[in-house]
Amino acid sequence: MQSSSSNSGQRFRVTVAGDEGSARLDRVLAVRRPELSRSRLKALILAGSVTAGGAPIRDPAYHVAAGDTITIDVPEAVAAEPKAEDIALDIVYEDDDIVVIDKPRGLVVHPAAGHETGTLVNALIAHCGASLSGIGGVKRPGIVHRLDKDTTGLMVVAKNDRAHKSLTEQFADHGRTNEMRRGYLAFVWGVPNRQRGTVDAPIDRHPYAREKMAVREGGREAVTHWEIRETFNGRDGKPVAALLACQLETGRTHQIRVHLAHIGHPLMGDAVYGPHFKTKASHLGPQAQAALAGLGRQALHAYLLALEHPKTGEILHWEADLPEDLLLLQSALRAAL
Repeated sequence: MQSSSSNSGQRFRVTVAGDEGSARLDRVLAVRRPELSRSRLKALILAGSVTAGGAPIRDPAYHVAAGDTITIDVPEAVAAEPKAEDIALDIVYEDDDIVVIDKPRGLVVHPAAGHETGTLVNALIAHCGASLSGIGGVKRPGIVHRLDKDTTGLMVVAKNDRAHKSLTEQFADHGRTNEMRRGYLAFVWGVPNRQRGTVDAPIDRHPYAREKMAVREGGREAVTHWEIRETFNGRDGKPVAALLACQLETGRTHQIRVHLAHIGHPLMGDAVYGPHFKTKASHLGPQAQAALAGLGRQALHAYLLALEHPKTGEILHWEADLPEDLLLLQSALRAAL
């Protein structure tokens, strides 16, 4: 496999080995160039950007043979500048340097493929105007950390470059030497066999499913501390779920979701990391089954945020109550029957 780059993008050359497990063009390329997602490869094929012998191949199901050389031309990504959009924000705190919001479910933090508009960044540009820090880049002004689209809770945004630098350093330290704290409430399947614990397991991109992360040897350090807040019994009176309070010592993508699934207690409602636990819903009472079915997301909420103010040095602390959908789930789990 070879790759090159130019001002117009990247070019990859792939020689088919014949041991990729399929002769389909899209599947062979997915194995040979795992950094390109299946959807991205399909789009490139349909656009005529994948060629063999100089001729475009526009059929993802085209059969290749061992020894074939395939060329993939990936055009340069153009970062479109986000536009201001009038999107309501639940602002918990704001001054000239920072703004803290309680993010709702369904709100993407910054523009990305498939979510070019309607993001938190679009809302912040409208709310903050020209003062928003530009250090985060064209598509991420003011952003120093993020929450998954369907994770609710507290986020802080920098409104100027000084604040951005200070917050970035605090998040990089993750409370090892400063007062930064990030706390999450997680409803999980099953009940851990002890009151509290720590998951210290490296996280990296999943080797096959590119949209997922996984615990992998050689991955980036990841540490999550957890403690049981509440336990819930099923309709048979046996423990079926728990509410955990988690604190991060690192900030990897999907960290809590990956770590809790890794120890056998995936988040309720997590279709990515806990789909094999769907059958456990039959152990819940009818109210809890209905609440879980209506949830439509992972049961995770960023309830706690503490940090040092980037200008005054004051230690600030916020807590956000569970949103309505998780309060409904909690109430239904408590009802059991």
